[in-house]
Amino acid sequence: MKLALIGLGSVGRGVAHVVKNDPRFKIVAAADSKSGAVNPDGLDIDRLLQGKKETGRIGTPDWTAFRIAAEVDYDVLVEVTPTNAETGEPALSTIKIALSRGRHVVTSNKGPISLYYRELESLAEENGVALRFEGTVAGAVPIINGIRNGLAGNKVKALFGVLNGTCNYILSRMEEEGLTYVQALAEARDLGYAEADPTYDVNGTDAAIKLVILANTVLGMNVTLKDVQRTGIDRLTPEAIRMAQSTGQTIRLIASLYPEKKDLEVSPRLLPEDDPLVLSETLNAVTVETEYAGDVTFIGRGAGSVETASAILSDLLYIHDKYGF
Repeated sequence: MKLALIGLGSVGRGVAHVVKNDPRFKIVAAADSKSGAVNPDGLDIDRLLQGKKETGRIGTPDWTAFRIAAEVDYDVLVEVTPTNAETGEPALSTIKIALSRGRHVVTSNKGPISLYYRELESLAEENGVALRFEGTVAGAVPIINGIRNGLAGNKVKALFGVLNGTCNYILSRMEEEGLTYVQALAEARDLGYAEADPTYDVNGTDAAIKLVILANTVLGMNVTLKDVQRTGIDRLTPEAIRMAQSTGQTIRLIASLYPEKKDLEVSPRLLPEDDPLVLSETLNAVTVETEYAGDVTFIGRGAGSVETASAILSDLLYIHDKYGF
C-alpha cells in the first residue's frame, strides 16, 4: 500500500518509524512545511529524516503538500500536520484534494475533523474511499473504534474523561509534590509535555475539540466548539488541591458529554482518589456509560510520537484489509 506522508513532526516521525520495515506499506511521498520528496519505488526514510535534521528540509520546495496530494500516485494520504482549530487549514484542503481523487485518508489532525467532519465524510463516501481519524482523540487509546465497534448496539448515555495529557501532568504534579501551577507548567515544558504556548491545553480548548469530535463522529451529534462550556486549570492553587485531598478527593480536568441533553463541558472536577479517571502523568482515560455494558473505561497514553502513530497504524490496517491491498 503506497502512502503519502504529510507532516514530519513528532507524529510523522512516529508513523515513519512504525511503517518503514512493514512490507505492507511503502512511503512514496513525504512533505513537511518547507519541502517534499517523491519516489515511486519508496523513499529512504532514514536518509530523509537525517537530511531534515541536518538541513531543516526533506527535499525540494517545489514538492508541496498540495502538489503531492494532487499529483502523486498513492493509495492513502496520511495527514499528521499540527492542528489549526480556527479553519482546519492547510490540512483541510490537502485532505479534500485526496478524497476528491479517490484516495483514502488517515489523519491525526483535529482541525478538519472537528470543523468539517460531515462534509469530509460525504466526500469520502462519494468517492468510495475511507476517512479514518482514530489518532485525533486520546492518542493510543482506541476510543473511537472502541465505541463504534466494541460497544456497537449500546446506547451511550454519557461520556466523560481526561482528554488532555498536559493538564493531567500538571494537576498530578501539583497533587504529588505540592507544586504551584506555574512550577508544574514549567516542568511540563521542560519535559516536552507542554508547548511553548500551552493556552489551548490549559484553558480546556484541546479537550473541548476532542469532545466535539467524539460527539459528531461517534454519537451522531452536530455540535461545534462554541457548544462546549470551558473552564481551564490555570487558576487552580496548591491550596485547592490540598483541600480536595483532605476530603479524600482530587481535581482533574474532565470533559463530559450527555447526548440527550446536548450538554458538553470541560472543567476541573472533584473526583474520589480511587476513581478510574484519576491518573498520573500524561495518561488519558474515558468512561463511557452505556445501556447494556454499563460503564466501560478506556485508559492509555494520550499523546506521544509512537503512541499516536499506533492509532494511525490501526487505521491503515483497517483500510489495507477492507479494501483488499
